[in-house]
Amino acid sequence: MQEKNITSVLQEDRQFPPPKDFQNKAFISSQEQYEKMWHFAKDDPEKFWSEQARTLLTWEKPFTKVLEWTPPVASWFGDGLINASVNCVDRHAQGARRDKTAIIWEGEPGDQKSLTYRELSIEVNKAANVLKSLGIQKGDRVTIYMPMICELAIAVLACARIGATHSVVFAGFSAEALRERNKDAKAKLVITADGGFRRGQVLPLKATVDESLEEPNTIEKVLVVRRTGEDVAMQPGRDVFWHECMKDASEECEPEALASEHPLFILYTSGSTGKPKGILHTTGGYLLGATLSTQCIFDLKEEDIYWCTADIGWITGHSYIVYGPLANGATIFMYEGAPNCPTPSRFWEMIERHKISIFYTAPTAIRAFIKWGDQHVDGHDLSSLRLLGTVGEPINPEAWVWYHKKIGREQCPIVDTWWQTETGSIMISPLPGVTPTVPGTATKPFFGIVCEVVDHDGQPVADGEGGYLVITQPWPSMLRSIYGDAQRFQETYWDKFPGFYFTGDGARKDENGNFWILGRVDDVINVSGHRLSTMEVESSLVSHPFVAEAAVVGQPHELKGEAICCFVTLEGGRAGDEELANTLKEHVAHHIGALARPEAIRFTDALPKTRSGKIMRRFLRDIAAGRASQGDATTLEDSGILETLRRG
Repeated sequence: MQEKNITSVLQEDRQFPPPKDFQNKAFISSQEQYEKMWHFAKDDPEKFWSEQARTLLTWEKPFTKVLEWTPPVASWFGDGLINASVNCVDRHAQGARRDKTAIIWEGEPGDQKSLTYRELSIEVNKAANVLKSLGIQKGDRVTIYMPMICELAIAVLACARIGATHSVVFAGFSAEALRERNKDAKAKLVITADGGFRRGQVLPLKATVDESLEEPNTIEKVLVVRRTGEDVAMQPGRDVFWHECMKDASEECEPEALASEHPLFILYTSGSTGKPKGILHTTGGYLLGATLSTQCIFDLKEEDIYWCTADIGWITGHSYIVYGPLANGATIFMYEGAPNCPTPSRFWEMIERHKISIFYTAPTAIRAFIKWGDQHVDGHDLSSLRLLGTVGEPINPEAWVWYHKKIGREQCPIVDTWWQTETGSIMISPLPGVTPTVPGTATKPFFGIVCEVVDHDGQPVADGEGGYLVITQPWPSMLRSIYGDAQRFQETYWDKFPGFYFTGDGARKDENGNFWILGRVDDVINVSGHRLSTMEVESSLVSHPFVAEAAVVGQPHELKGEAICCFVTLEGGRAGDEELANTLKEHVAHHIGALARPEAIRFTDALPKTRSGKIMRRFLRDIAAGRASQGDATTLEDSGILETLRRG
């Protein structure tokens, strides 16, 4: 049977032009300027990217080659030599930004710290020397399993300085998940902490590392930062304390001049098979993508205080906490803990306290803010904010509008960004001084990114039709492989549409050229032969005033093939009943059409999420189908929610 295209049914017509005052001061401030740069990047990508690379980055040895492309293998600036830590630290520490604050940090208990670029340089140099003293050399893999403290950013940059490939594992992952990632990367060193603070509790990170190393492994040393002061077991000959090693380390460490294609980091994403994928990124091209997108999309100014709420354990934290902002000489804010500890007003208190001007967070966090209630926002001075951003998944229009009105006071442009671990940097986003924004769309591709929506044969579909999102032209920050598994890299991203990178997402492009991301194609439901996007049904549900959050999956149906099953959390502890379930079914049918009327509404207090807030829909599909859950569950924040949902 021939595969049908995705049916897109959600309509959104509200449009918000850039505020005039913002536009007048923006880095890119006119449609003419944007069009000129975009077409230059599309039509002559090698010239465009070579100019950007020479302007934005400091090279140890200038490149003469720009791109070598034998699909799917890319080499960018292949004969150039570069060092990421020089670009993020040295050139600022040795110049006019020497005394500028690089990092402002706040711990969950309320402790605070800041580092200037000069101070950051000293710490990175010392940490790099510590790594060398522990036997780490260029090309070795180092696992970093730490809370969101300054030492995490320092450790990342220290690895980059000596050419060690870092693998940051989010500090909420289990010992099993950590063991698998260490094993796959063949890591020699783990950098961790005694613990970290999360929702008022201590996460026993060192104990988790110890458990992960109970089986035979390649780890030779464990470097432990003192964060909580908790007593931890230290294995003689293997485990050493960070502060003791740093005490006598030299403040000078000559940076390695690394090939542009030298592996900078591996970042693991969970696979439905249970085996994580190690996404491999290299140095020069990745750094260029992160640097240029940070400058243009966040309209970065010298005086900005920039806060990306992601954890460095995710790609968002790599690109838009560490590498992109620091390469631009920005002042970044880092926070260790949960957004509702000790109260749901914590984020707004910190924005007021530190005068944050750029705030970049996830739709799932925004929906949580809405659920907690406006009273936690009211009364806080958010006037320092001038730009808002979203990342991680498509944002439903009603959450976008709340964010615009309540947090941005209708004065801050919102950059709704679409990209992936694999893409390395933002692919589709408004430019805040130019692009009229529409709630729910990431709008248009960034410079040098050429996207298309195609059918199952790889042919472009008409505007307004749903299809598969592909990228048709190589870009510098693209992944180079899945670590140790070139065949899986080929099959996952390149075989479905030969010559094109397949994102795995469904999308549609409207008549204005705006791209609407419909979510993972795995999350498409086939109802009576119509392939419907779960994101659109979720957006409809969340537009109802009683609904805080929704996750939609398909469940087997004898007549329709699949039916729509909705897992719904309600505002303010409201109880769900059959009457409300029927109301919500009618709401979706009215909002989208009878085709999208849910078969089942299941009320729940919580949804299965990773610690980063991503809803794990594949577990919900299993529950809706009444089957046992398959695949890697170690990334869930609360695995007990699965049993609760099965019982409910």
